Amino acid sequence: MEIANLSRRSLLEAIAAVIATAATPLGWAEVAHAMAQSHSASHTAGDPKISFLTAAEAADIEAVAAQIIPTDDSPGAREAGVVYFIDRALGTFFSQLASDYRAQLVTFQAGYRDRYPAARSFTSLTSEQQIEFLKGIDKTPFFTTTHLLTMLGMFTLPDYGGNRNGIGWKLIGFEDTHAFHPPFGYYDRDYAGFVIDTVKAQ
Repeated sequence: MEIANLSRRSLLEAIAAVIATAATPLGWAEVAHAMAQSHSASHTAGDPKISFLTAAEAADIEAVAAQIIPTDDSPGAREAGVVYFIDRALGTFFSQLASDYRAQLVTFQAGYRDRYPAARSFTSLTSEQQIEFLKGIDKTPFFTTTHLLTMLGMFTLPDYGGNRNGIGWKLIGFEDTHAFHPPFGYYDRDYAGFVIDTVKAQ
């Protein structure tokens, strides 16, 4: 399948593959169910804000996410607002991960401060130092969960706080459009009351 012709199904399958390889207690069914439950609430949430994480926690997590999907010739996790997705997810539909994840984050912070005693935060390290440290913890629960949440925040519906302006979708050539194929949906396409909820890239 060419990247420009990615369908919604193939996008979901790609996300499911990420979940399948992540060392978290969540399976694809749990992720789909949790996100579906929060979907209606997310429509009324307004502009994303950090509300669950502290400013220091959010800054460190954003820096890790920015190394997982870095900014180069194309926008990365930072531009896509992945940290807002992670904040919303841990405070709502992935709240079952929150307690363990916070404990893992404390261990992560203690680790880089032990390795770099002068570091005020993970963001204060150089990019080279960040990468060096992350290479040593890339099998830990903290990193694998952050990797999972970063991927979801980059490519899921912008309604959930990440994938700002469809940045993630643009990177992989995905368009969030409905396809009408008989016998499902085709007969509705000209119905005046039929409204498709789309996120328009800007």
